[in-house]
Amino acid sequence: MIEIIKTDITKLEVDAIVNAANQSLLGGGGVDGAIHKAAGKSLLEECKKIGGCPTGEARITGAYNLPAKHVIHTVGPVYKDGKRGEAALLKSAYLSSLKLATLNGIESLAFPNISTGVYAYPLREAAIIAITTVKDYMQKNELPSKVYFVCFNKANFYLYNQLI
Repeated sequence: MIEIIKTDITKLEVDAIVNAANQSLLGGGGVDGAIHKAAGKSLLEECKKIGGCPTGEARITGAYNLPAKHVIHTVGPVYKDGKRGEAALLKSAYLSSLKLATLNGIESLAFPNISTGVYAYPLREAAIIAITTVKDYMQKNELPSKVYFVCFNKANFYLYNQLI
């Protein structure tokens, strides 16, 4: 089951939220900064021990002061021109997150709109990749059984609802 919501991802009581992280995993702007701020310093300390994450991959940590149980950090691509493997990397970021969720028994998972902020991925293209990847994965796997797409603004909320 997939649900599109417009809310603050740091307030969700789910098994895991996905962080649109940078390769260092040490916090940044946008959703990444908000998650690190809400989770507290312990999240940063755990992320330091991980030692980073390549684009298209994901890592899992505790959620600390967040209502979620885990944070899955994934690194989406910076969009240049769409001809440098950006679509494959974005799909891989979603798939890596989903696979970690399955491996860790996560039933409910919340995704932000990965790479669409400062990484400048075109909203519609990113939404199509996100929805298609998640739907295909959920048809073949029992977990996660509930996925939320958490949209940060009305434009993305309407776009995701239109595409779903």
